[in-house]
Amino acid sequence: MEAKQESHKLIFEKEGVYLHTNAKRSNQDTTIPGFIRIVERDGEPALEWSPIEDDGRNAPAVFYTKKDGEEGEEETKFDPGYEPDWAVISTVKQNRQQVRQPVMETGHWSSFSLPLSELYSLRRARFSLGRNFLVLTTRGGDPLPPLHFHRGGTRELLLSMQRYIRLAPSPLDGRLFLAYPHDSGALSQSFDELHLFDDTSADLVSRFIQDPYATTFGGFSKVTNFFRGALRPPESPLGNRSPQDGHGPHPSDEEPGFELITCGAELGPRPVVKRGEPLDDFDQFLDSEGRVTDPQRVKELVFRGGIVPSQRKEVWKFLLGFYPWNSTTREREDILRVKTDEYFRMKVQWKSVSEEQEMRNSLFRGHRSLIERDVNRTDRQNSFFSGNENPGLALLHDVLMTYCMFNFDLGYVQGMSDLLSPLLFVTQNEVESFWCLTGFMELVHQNFEESQEAMKQQLFQLSLLLRAVDPELCDYLDSQDSGSLCFCFRWLLIWFKREFSFEDILSLWEVFWTRLPCENIHLLMACAILESQRGELIGSNHDFNSILKHINELTMKLNLHTMLCDAEAIYLQLASCKELPLKVQEVLGLYVPSRSAEENPDSEPRETDTLLSQSEVRGAAACQADNVQTPQRPPPTYP
Repeated sequence: MEAKQESHKLIFEKEGVYLHTNAKRSNQDTTIPGFIRIVERDGEPALEWSPIEDDGRNAPAVFYTKKDGEEGEEETKFDPGYEPDWAVISTVKQNRQQVRQPVMETGHWSSFSLPLSELYSLRRARFSLGRNFLVLTTRGGDPLPPLHFHRGGTRELLLSMQRYIRLAPSPLDGRLFLAYPHDSGALSQSFDELHLFDDTSADLVSRFIQDPYATTFGGFSKVTNFFRGALRPPESPLGNRSPQDGHGPHPSDEEPGFELITCGAELGPRPVVKRGEPLDDFDQFLDSEGRVTDPQRVKELVFRGGIVPSQRKEVWKFLLGFYPWNSTTREREDILRVKTDEYFRMKVQWKSVSEEQEMRNSLFRGHRSLIERDVNRTDRQNSFFSGNENPGLALLHDVLMTYCMFNFDLGYVQGMSDLLSPLLFVTQNEVESFWCLTGFMELVHQNFEESQEAMKQQLFQLSLLLRAVDPELCDYLDSQDSGSLCFCFRWLLIWFKREFSFEDILSLWEVFWTRLPCENIHLLMACAILESQRGELIGSNHDFNSILKHINELTMKLNLHTMLCDAEAIYLQLASCKELPLKVQEVLGLYVPSRSAEENPDSEPRETDTLLSQSEVRGAAACQADNVQTPQRPPPTYP
């Protein structure tokens, strides 16, 4: 009977990979040469080893003498975050005759095949002779025999494995890598291509922003798993294995993904903070030529009390970098002229794309489709965007389309329309709102990038702050499987846009744009909100699902002024602690190198000249830009 043919893909192959077996001699090992491969069978990748066979004859065993003291040492050059682009995939046919089985414990060694989904961990080490070897452990807790790479190739193998699984270094052992399924990799896609739902409903971010409760308990659970995996290793598969078993993590290592943050001393009393009066006379800070005489003082006033509505349009353009603080009135007129020309040049680019061209450009077509969909559901309760034929909607659409021309790499990502609408509402100007958006995106663009490393980092930093401020609440969230703080994802993604009213957001964002008292003021805000809910969370004994539900139902129920005061008070309390952990100091910007120069109109580099030259001859005068020093922001004089 003819053997059934199996089509599979050979992803990776390396010769010179040996199994070392005990030859029952005190100082000798038997080595069996073979191949290591990564093969896709019916779509499932597997790691396979088989001995070298030549015309049906097994290769002879090779004996070598162990060197005294030969043992493994750490190999640290593997970067688990690197994605290979060199792997060649070939399709081959193979008879399904050989039954793959684990290596036998007898003297006869066979092939083995391990589905990558069953890999729990691998340990990478090196003999003193310079050869690398890997020790693999399955999710069942069974170690496979060490694979010795006599001719190198461990790095290439691990990079190929990254196509299917994520390998994260253990925080307790630099030689140990833990394997995670690539289910979490969906979030590493651009938000407009998320695969958390089926192909017809991949708009996770918009759905979560619009309907957080329903989305949280639907596809967004994968986001939860993603951030859980980012902060802690998967549950050990070893069950009740004894602590002496070296193949699995020690029972005390339950939370190796978290650094234990304690201040080492009691935090001092939290000061009482009150909000100040809003900035209502910006002109008093302008000299005879229109320069801002004291930018730091302006920022401090905005941080303390915000800006009166009549002054927002002008001050926002400074806070978001459209106008340099040291520019004169005349220079700002020139900047506006140059920036207007540049904006409409970019707008013409997408306006001139014909239907035929668009049909052949799926990326452009996808951005346009997402923008049109998001525009129609962004702040429609606001009179500036209400109605079907509202000119505000057309401006929202055009500015976002033009941003795609400005930033080809990022393009449009769901959630950006929420960032633009307040800018457009305040400036009431297409060009000015666009350039304010570019300044805003300089602060938050990493939130929307493919890797999502910034979002993971911010959630981790938030967990550090919360543990320093309220370890009891942090422990409770950990006990309810909520320690990853994934339910704060929307807060950080679009800076609390859906948690407060439209008018409150105008006040909140201008405070954030001052970057006072530190650049992570938004994390302090999140920490203040969480701490304000500690009584409800702990007192009601919420579980994971009800915590998510409660947090999402805080929308429009928070008092902005109270939260801003609490956020500042948390900063002052932590900053006054002399034994604050270094990691927390870094989050708060307290651990930074000192700078000798202070910002003033005479000593700082000419931002205006740089801005104008870059706009007028973008790209053509790149050589001139090398001679312009990037202006350095001095450390805040706060508190």
